Amino acid sequence: MSVTAYVMVKANTGEADRLKADLAALDGVETVSIVAGDVDFIVTVVTETPADVKDVAATAIQDLDGVERTQTYVAME
Repeated sequence: MSVTAYVMVKANTGEADRLKADLAALDGVETVSIVAGDVDFIVTVVTETPADVKDVAATAIQDLDGVERTQTYVAME
């Protein structure tokens, strides 16, 4: 069984193009979509455990230069 999460990522101005590639390169990241609205990206993360989601969302994504903030939603299906 795997855990799917959707991470909303707000980027610093002007960082979107570079960040898309950096986000896509992270382990556990399935897709990266640039979106319009309150956030700049929706990142789909698929991992083995909820703890792994935390490692990707709260550590790997947050540590990328240019990431302003994130919000993570774990799928319940």
